[in-house]
Amino acid sequence: MKITTWNINSVRLRMPLVAHLLKTKAPDVLCLQETKCRDAEFPMKDFAALGYKHAAINGQKGYHGVAVLSKKPLGLIEKRDFCEKGDARHISVEVEARGGPITLHNFYVPAGGDEPDVTINPKFAHKLSFLDEMTEWGQKGFAKGRVALVGDLNIAPLEHDVWSHKALLKVVSHTPVEVEKLANVFQAGKWIDAMRHFVPAEEKLYTWWSYRAADWAASNRGRRLDHILVSEALGGKLKKLDVLTEARGWERPSDHVPVTIELAE
Repeated sequence: MKITTWNINSVRLRMPLVAHLLKTKAPDVLCLQETKCRDAEFPMKDFAALGYKHAAINGQKGYHGVAVLSKKPLGLIEKRDFCEKGDARHISVEVEARGGPITLHNFYVPAGGDEPDVTINPKFAHKLSFLDEMTEWGQKGFAKGRVALVGDLNIAPLEHDVWSHKALLKVVSHTPVEVEKLANVFQAGKWIDAMRHFVPAEEKLYTWWSYRAADWAASNRGRRLDHILVSEALGGKLKKLDVLTEARGWERPSDHVPVTIELAE
């Protein structure tokens, strides 16, 4: 089973890019973040025409939004409102697989604004609270069984998940407090970092490059903000990783690139 996660930064604007991905890479399941549209406006017909007839969406007007599109039937759809702000930042589904159903959680963690100071930046406070709630959620056993957690978690936790560890220690997405809280999330669920299963922690690994860079490829100042985590029950099923870096250079791209994990079902 191939599962792809991608912060698309407006699904309607970038539907041609999504269609190209689905035609060329053909994942079984596609998880999107920042869809930026209400459920009624989601381009369901476009996905169905591409063979992705099963969908679970959690959207809102102009902001946030997550969706799961699948070739396979989906069940047990849940949308949790973390921090009770009414934001569309989570959806979970059950995907059919030969070895038994896989529960798949799709997250879009708050970015946190520009200042890593909760006293002056409520967006950063929200991000930290969201991570605390994810930890509490994980402690309740949501990672037991055949479970995967994917999405834009908006944190680059390791030294080589950013272009410069020293330069970014005081930059939102790589500050020590964020890294610590994401580590708590990982530990609470006993999650396995599927990407780092394939790429050693000593090697650079990015999924996001800023729009502000005049030449993103030449400067290569990236961060690994997108993640795929699997439960211990799926740890032995990991087969392959694909980070589609070239997608950052497509016409009118998202600032994130698709990440695909292949599991033995």
